[in-house]
Amino acid sequence: MDRIPGTEGGAVADNDSIVRQTSPPIVSFDRAADSKTQNAQIAAGVLLGTSDEDRGAGDGNSVATSNGRGSRTRRRTPLARLKHVLMTFGKFVGPGFMVSVAYIDPGNYSTDIAAGSSYRFKLLFIVLLSNIFAILLQSLAIQLGTVTGLDLASACRAYLPRWLNYFLYVLAEVAIIATDIAEVIGTAIALNLLIPKLPLVAGCALSILDVMAILVFYRPDGSMKGLRVFEFFVLLLVLGVVICFCIQLSLIQHTSVGEVFKGYLPSSAIVQSNGLYQACGILGATVMPHSLYLGSGIVKPRLKDYDQKHNLMPQEPVSAASSTMDENYDKVYYIPSLAAIKHCLKYSITELALSLFTFALFVNSAILIVAGASLYGNPDALTADIFGIHQLLSKSISSGAGTIFALALLLSGISAGIVCTIAGQMVSEGALRWKMKPWLRRLITRSISITPSIIIAGAVGQVGLDKALNASQVVLSTVLPFVTFPLIYFTARSRYMTVQPGRARLQIESREDGRPIGQAGTDMSNGWVLIIISALVWLLIAIMNVANLVLLGLGNA
Repeated sequence: MDRIPGTEGGAVADNDSIVRQTSPPIVSFDRAADSKTQNAQIAAGVLLGTSDEDRGAGDGNSVATSNGRGSRTRRRTPLARLKHVLMTFGKFVGPGFMVSVAYIDPGNYSTDIAAGSSYRFKLLFIVLLSNIFAILLQSLAIQLGTVTGLDLASACRAYLPRWLNYFLYVLAEVAIIATDIAEVIGTAIALNLLIPKLPLVAGCALSILDVMAILVFYRPDGSMKGLRVFEFFVLLLVLGVVICFCIQLSLIQHTSVGEVFKGYLPSSAIVQSNGLYQACGILGATVMPHSLYLGSGIVKPRLKDYDQKHNLMPQEPVSAASSTMDENYDKVYYIPSLAAIKHCLKYSITELALSLFTFALFVNSAILIVAGASLYGNPDALTADIFGIHQLLSKSISSGAGTIFALALLLSGISAGIVCTIAGQMVSEGALRWKMKPWLRRLITRSISITPSIIIAGAVGQVGLDKALNASQVVLSTVLPFVTFPLIYFTARSRYMTVQPGRARLQIESREDGRPIGQAGTDMSNGWVLIIISALVWLLIAIMNVANLVLLGLGNA
């Protein structure tokens, strides 16, 4: 059985990590065939990680048929190929929407509204740029999870010194708690706007009820059918937010489409003092740290499903221990087959890019457009919080506009809170091997988040909650460069991104030494062009976040 060594006090800081690779297991066949040559070809195909689908219909261009005298291959028609691609792509719809939830959380509302009310549509370019950055980073997260079989937290544990892994874990937990505080505040504010008689403190307490949704629907180790039901539930919440803002946009008057689209071009407003602060706020609220952990982890069920359907899964080993946090605990990692990686990677990245570039970009743009069209030029809008924006929307557009805004905020808070829990589960289990039920993780995280929110709501009310919401976005922007750096580093190194041919494998993390990683196989690390682009994006994010903190310290918030 293959082994991945863990880290022992940072001893592998120079050697990274060690993997003992073994040759693929011998595969036995029980198939009737007309010739020994055909049997040999089939056996070779399985050992190379291919299958009947990969050799024929799997590429969408040809299909294997038999006429009784032997097999032959006929070409698919263009319509059949298109149907095959669309049906295959449909099986991958879901994870991208779960990731996109992180980009339409309540934190985005405050930053996009402030940008729209201050600069009208001129900062739509930053919204577009932030989504492009998000697509790049989330694609790297998918690449890491697909190729290595490890989510970002597990990769940090397997490949980094122990002290660095713990440091990144603490930052990740801080980011998740800060994110959850934003969801609690957003949900409480939305409930108060929809039900004015409901106190803010009660709204904060009621936000814990989404634990029930996770308890009922989410089964990470269950069947693909059950997982798709949960993904569909999250998709409905996202569609609810989209519908709300479609209605909001339809209520806007005296605004030309050309003026709106002009905002997606670079503007001098970006380099102005307050404009730069607003741009940093949009970037910090858009690219969320926990979404990178989420994106690297939710790809694994479809990889396993592919390997199981194509008989490429190895025999499940018996775990050496059942302790949730023990020095002698062996963590079994599933390493996908090369065939599964090649099949799933392109569909996963495409689905993610479409989800972010449509739904996430649309919602963030719609928030800014609604604010710019209805609030720009209004002196009260420059100092208004979410409560004030709700009142201004109700007065400037219609009373229904304010209600729809509150409903969208509620749906965003609920969906983002659910997704935040899943990311937190991946972080704690991957970085510390600390296993717990998702609903229990949600209960603990939300309890930590509710406590300061209830105290703030009870002590200072609306103003305090709005300031806490803005402060949570500052924390997230500060953590972001630390989370993205190891992601870019791992995907750039062939020693981590080299895939062995053949079947899927199960590797066990241990304290033993072995041979270096990636001695032979298919190198799926990034090329130099993508490495340079990723490094420049990271540098720009780091500079903008530092500028954000400096401007905040100078009182330009």
